[in-house]
Amino acid sequence: MAVKVLVVDDSSFFRRRVTEILEQDPEIKVIDFAVNGQEAVEKAAQLRPDVITMDVEMPVLDGISAVKKIMQANPTPILMFSSLTREGASATLDALDAGALDFLPKKFEDIARNSEDAIKALQNKVKEIGRRRLPRITRPTSFSNNTESNLFSSSNTRASASQPERTFSRPTVSSSPVSGSHSLSRASGKKYQLVAIGTSTGGPVALQTILTQLPAHFPHPILLIQHMPAAFTPAFAQRLNTLCKIKVKEAENGERLQPGVAYLAPGGQQMMVENRGGSKMLRVFEDDSPRITYKPSVDVTFASAAKAYNGDVLAVVLTGMGADGRDGSRMLKQVGATIWAQDEKTCVVYGMPAAVANAGLATESLPLQEFAARIAKEVGC
Repeated sequence: MAVKVLVVDDSSFFRRRVTEILEQDPEIKVIDFAVNGQEAVEKAAQLRPDVITMDVEMPVLDGISAVKKIMQANPTPILMFSSLTREGASATLDALDAGALDFLPKKFEDIARNSEDAIKALQNKVKEIGRRRLPRITRPTSFSNNTESNLFSSSNTRASASQPERTFSRPTVSSSPVSGSHSLSRASGKKYQLVAIGTSTGGPVALQTILTQLPAHFPHPILLIQHMPAAFTPAFAQRLNTLCKIKVKEAENGERLQPGVAYLAPGGQQMMVENRGGSKMLRVFEDDSPRITYKPSVDVTFASAAKAYNGDVLAVVLTGMGADGRDGSRMLKQVGATIWAQDEKTCVVYGMPAAVANAGLATESLPLQEFAARIAKEVGC
């Protein structure tokens, strides 16, 4: 059955263009349009689409407010279209906080090197989030500190065409740091020097869920690799830093890694860790290699960690499309590192974790909500 899409934008040209692109794929059907956020809220309730594509800036009701209303009344997978500006980044992060699952640049030339790849990227993104039920996610602290709109969850089964109703609940959340007593599993006793986390679609919420629960005295540096445009990573790092007890910053070339600091790979660049004079230093650089799709790439960072730290790494692969992280995890595994993957039930897209798990590289597949406690216990917090 085709994925049913509601396209929301105040530009008639953009609505037509998105529709043309989506309906080139026989597995996607655009069922209607909305020209403002209020109309989107109403049509989401009437039509029950599988996916909504949403602009941010619209008359009557803006996209962020529309997302909040839809997620409260008729939770639906929402893909935001964003401008690659500082203001666009901030607004898109607000939309993700309100419940949107993912975003793409509004200029299709910013999605991929050529128009054909950009078209496929949009189509695949819509199909991936449209065919996945919304995950059960607990957000300990929202980007906007608005506890009324900072979490969502879904029933265990996706509704069928004849039974469109979707059941959602809002669990109680806590922003307190985790302790080892929250998990029944024992720590392995292995010694670590680094934690590395790679993710893509659904990653901003997943990273927030984990990092906001880690204690201030976290004993090791943390490397964060999130597929994200260059305009977004400074704003994302800054927001996380305001919410977390640990320090979170966008990585800079030549930095010496410090315990209790999380370094977010800059969008559009690669991040590696190297041994220099007895210290672990970051190398951040432009990468024009056509062989590497993602910039930043989880594989690139994980591979460098394997060389710099050998097996003293706890690597985590979270929700995301594709298989980035699998090859890097294999290199880490070969030198004795520990690899954990997010489980399918709590992923927005079970692509990257599945690639690692199916390759036999992950020792555990964990629900998103358990990672913070398990990481803290494993590294000896």
